[in-house]
Amino acid sequence: MTIIFTSVSKHRAEDGALEVAAVDVTNNRKTDITRKLSSATCALLGALPAAHANEQEKSWAVDTAVLHYSEADNRVQAIEPVIEFKKQFREGREGTVKLTLDVLTGATPNGATATNTAQTFTRPSGSGSYTVPAGEIPLDDTFHDTRVALNGSWKHPLSRLSVLTLGANFSKEYDFLSMGASALISRDFNQKNTTLTFGLSSEVDQIDPVGGVPVPFANTVASGLSQPRQGAGDNKTLIDAILGVTQIINRRTLMQLNYSLSSASGYLNDPYKFLSRVDPNTGSTVDYVYESRPDSRTKHALYWLTRYHLNRDVVSVSYRYFFDDWGINSHTVDLNYNWKFSEKQYLEPRFRFYNQSEADFFHVNLLSGTPLPTEASADYRLAKFNGLTYGLKWGLNLPKGRELIFRLEYYTQVGDSDPASAIGIQKGLDLYPDLKATIAQVQYRF
Repeated sequence: MTIIFTSVSKHRAEDGALEVAAVDVTNNRKTDITRKLSSATCALLGALPAAHANEQEKSWAVDTAVLHYSEADNRVQAIEPVIEFKKQFREGREGTVKLTLDVLTGATPNGATATNTAQTFTRPSGSGSYTVPAGEIPLDDTFHDTRVALNGSWKHPLSRLSVLTLGANFSKEYDFLSMGASALISRDFNQKNTTLTFGLSSEVDQIDPVGGVPVPFANTVASGLSQPRQGAGDNKTLIDAILGVTQIINRRTLMQLNYSLSSASGYLNDPYKFLSRVDPNTGSTVDYVYESRPDSRTKHALYWLTRYHLNRDVVSVSYRYFFDDWGINSHTVDLNYNWKFSEKQYLEPRFRFYNQSEADFFHVNLLSGTPLPTEASADYRLAKFNGLTYGLKWGLNLPKGRELIFRLEYYTQVGDSDPASAIGIQKGLDLYPDLKATIAQVQYRF
């Protein structure tokens, strides 16, 4: 079995985590149900054509892993232990339970731009403040949280050719609660060489930001004063669907094509993000306002994967095209080569490229003295950028079906640090917080 990690990033840092970051940077949510459904579909790749061959009840299988995520420059750090239990019952039924714990600390950009003087920001609670030196991108150093997530699924064959998988998920952290359910059905055709998959999921998220929900476009105020809040909390609803086909082309080649649709509505702002308002002549920062995003979002994604089996090795290539009604388009290419260099060991190098356009309402900053737009955000995750991932995985197959895996990845994210919209003093400053991060993971299955 394979543990599929959900994002290690807190929703205020949403997609700060590496691979998760590059793909999910466009997602304003902690757990991407579409990705989980896609993962479930991908699992079929490993199951075909024996999806219904598990006629005998087996003992519990356990998959454990610990992941460490670290951003450079003392930004977000995360440790994520995971344990998953899976049991196969008679007649192809299968139950899975997974428990995840995230511990996150560090600093994350608050949305304000660098300027030529020191900047002081009120902490989200409204009590206390932090100061950023001149010329540096403002980072909120209060980022700290612990998340507990529980996922469960039950796979039940409906017939010799059809399987229904039902799932449920629960996630809780200090200011965030998420509950969801999913259903995925797959059916084999063409002597089990073709599998069609359709899945639906729904999720409800409750957000209770520290200090309350900021009023969009309200000015930030000094510590100790009455903060501009419109309530203690808010919520959002997400509905996802996926339609996929997996085809065995020949005895060496397998191909998969998925289309996913996602709809989100409700509170989609990041309550901890600001925009700087600058003087239109000098570029000096005048004040700060809270961001304001649309209250709905529709996302589409097309995913294609091909795996080719050599004599011993396996090469995989995938492409994902994403677009949404926020104006973001992204392209993702992922290459993996599984090199089985001995009877029990393998190496798997990986390269991943990600390119994203910016959201329609993304602004590096706003101009003081001009009318406010309808929506605006300076969240760098909504900006245009490129992401590169270099990875290497080593696996060792042990007796009795046990397996030990080490994985190491390095991620870089580069945006436009000197945009054409820069004014005055801003032209000499770095206006995009480039990101460098490493992921290390150890995994043991038994």
